[in-house]
Amino acid sequence: MRTLTTCLAALAVGGMGTFALADTYNPVTDARLANPEPHNWLTWRGNYEGHGHSPLSQITDENVKNLVPAWVYSTGVTEGHQAPPMVNDGMMYISTPQNQVIALDAKTGTELWRYVRELPEDLFQLHPTNRGVALYGDKVFMATVDAGVVALDAKTGKVVWDVIVGDYTDGYYSTLSLMAAEGKIVTGVSGGEYGIRGYVVALDAETGAEAWKTYTIPAPGEPGSETWKGDSWKVGGGSVWMQPNYDSDMGVMYVGTGNGGPWMPDTRPGDNLYTTSVMALDIKDGGIRGHFQYHWNDAWDWDEVSAPLLMPIERDGQKINGLVHAGRNGYIWTMEAKDDGSIGFVKADKFVRQDAFESIDPETGRPSYNEAKTPGTNKTVTFCPSLWGGKDWPPEAYNPDTGLFYIPAHENLCSELGGVPIGEREPGELYIGIPIDVILSSLRFAEGVDESKPVPIGQLQAWDMNKGEMVWSHSFNDTPFWGPLLSTSGNLIFTGGTNDRMFRAFNATTGDVLWEFPTNSGITGVPASYEIDGVQYVAVQSGWGVDAERMQGLLKDMLPEGRVPDVPQGGALWVFKLANQ
Repeated sequence: MRTLTTCLAALAVGGMGTFALADTYNPVTDARLANPEPHNWLTWRGNYEGHGHSPLSQITDENVKNLVPAWVYSTGVTEGHQAPPMVNDGMMYISTPQNQVIALDAKTGTELWRYVRELPEDLFQLHPTNRGVALYGDKVFMATVDAGVVALDAKTGKVVWDVIVGDYTDGYYSTLSLMAAEGKIVTGVSGGEYGIRGYVVALDAETGAEAWKTYTIPAPGEPGSETWKGDSWKVGGGSVWMQPNYDSDMGVMYVGTGNGGPWMPDTRPGDNLYTTSVMALDIKDGGIRGHFQYHWNDAWDWDEVSAPLLMPIERDGQKINGLVHAGRNGYIWTMEAKDDGSIGFVKADKFVRQDAFESIDPETGRPSYNEAKTPGTNKTVTFCPSLWGGKDWPPEAYNPDTGLFYIPAHENLCSELGGVPIGEREPGELYIGIPIDVILSSLRFAEGVDESKPVPIGQLQAWDMNKGEMVWSHSFNDTPFWGPLLSTSGNLIFTGGTNDRMFRAFNATTGDVLWEFPTNSGITGVPASYEIDGVQYVAVQSGWGVDAERMQGLLKDMLPEGRVPDVPQGGALWVFKLANQ
């Protein structure tokens, strides 16, 4: 059932140039990952710290208007294309929905090889996507939607090893981009909506053997277990579906975790560690060095799975090793990474409309709740932001040149939710406590929104985190905004994410729109930038699907006819460069 197939296209289309690229493949080492070359894109956000920033500056705020397609590649796959193009000295790797990996010549777009995973016929894909491969040594690694990890030869695409880390029939699956460090490949499992118990796993990069496993939900007797009552920990959720960020000097990685399960908080009394948290894990053994919980006993499906960005911050004249996270709960969380691995709270700043928290303790960061905005079993309420949050999975960016932190946000959206009594869990069946039809009709506009006029929904924000102040914002009307961000030293921010299919460049300092280009579909892919033979390229996958498409459908029902356009399906990789190069 899990037979793997590899299609070698080099003989048919590549020629001698194809073999030259593979023959000179440059192994990806810890040293290279800790200090990546500007001309490559070796990790899903460009560096371990998660900045989403390219130091390349050939394409600038002055000449970006001259950007044109260099080449386009159709993946032949539908659904949400969310992975970044990874580039190592001219060889590019992308992953797609349905767990395909494609190797390309990054200069010409020539396909070098394609790996296609044969997925189980009885697999139900709640989130049919993949967020990117990891490059390490002479291999390419991908997490699979049937809860596995596969290692491929980077030159040929042949399978080196293939392991399963969870039982897909029990509700486990994986969509994250993997992290590689210290001889290990780090993965995590999704499935919080199926009543799973989340965990992080490190595998030996050479053999696939398990190096360590750390649960995000503690068992009785383990630290944090007192925050769960009875056997609720067994189905507690705490999914890990985004890549950790990593401090290579300390050997500590920062992992974001998802909501508790089932959704209604009265089914699992207590704070529910380590859900909706950031966990600091030791890369050597997976030991928990520290944690911070953004909100306890989650009631709103506000997964906080995005790892905080590591960035320098100066507050009140003191420099700190900052950890910054734009939360699904509507707050930007500024924290401090301490030398012992623990995490200290610094400040929380609201960045979208939020009415569920009454206050946040200035010393601990613990929020107190507005009970009138907290749903429960047989208790339906309306709350803001919506269950998709102020910012969902699309990653933020940090530009060390401008010193600004950029957020792809959703504003003016709320949800109406309430639970029903829940029975016994059935393996592989949804275990949420809310009827699906209720979830799929839960989106609401915030009070005071005039639907007869264009409604600002998506919002690109720029923040000065030293001051905790927004510097500029740009609103997108009548559209979701599921656009991962790319920052560059050309004073630019690149993003897609809107239902008009546009890929845009913004002035990173002012927020002015400088360039836009309509692609074949909507863009939820992570952009990347690289350089070959002195030419800078910007690349992104276009392919609408998953939650962007689901939100799009709800908005189409909520707004007057004709205001929300249809977004065509179909994946394609778009690569841009300056004209006449």
